[in-house]
Amino acid sequence: MQQPDPAPSVPPANPPTRAMRRLEGLCDASAAVGALVLVAVALMTTASVIGRAFFASPILGDVELVQLGGAVVVASFLPYTQFRRANIVVDFFTTGASPTTQRRMDALGTLLYTATLALVTWRVAVGGMGIYAAQERSMLMDLPLWIPYALMLPGLALCVLIGAVQWWESLGQATEVAA
Repeated sequence: MQQPDPAPSVPPANPPTRAMRRLEGLCDASAAVGALVLVAVALMTTASVIGRAFFASPILGDVELVQLGGAVVVASFLPYTQFRRANIVVDFFTTGASPTTQRRMDALGTLLYTATLALVTWRVAVGGMGIYAAQERSMLMDLPLWIPYALMLPGLALCVLIGAVQWWESLGQATEVAA
């Protein structure tokens, strides 16, 4: 008895360009850093909960560490998500559109996302510099607050770069379909 094909045949996606192949390694490294920080935060949270439950002694500043680590984790995972175009897409209005229109809308969406993330990256950099200049520190652990800002910047900047390359490449694809 022959088994049915589990997945319908899908035409292969466009092969990655040289620029995207170079960025893929950086995305993977950024995601690996985010995963390490996430595991560290999870282990610290587990230790704090066990300490609170069994020894009446949680880790001082555990909430601060979760907040600071969480910001770094999110910024580290964003490039991986953008590279794989795994962000949530609402295609309700474009489902019936032509392939050319869909590609143009995708290019516009990528441009808007990239511009928004560029704005966020800029503000995180400015905010981090302000916090560094003011020497702000966390309340319980007395940690310098500029450090998480600095650790967020590489992931955010990489995500902006990936979005810009994807947008540039999508312009070429949209014109190829239109021709």
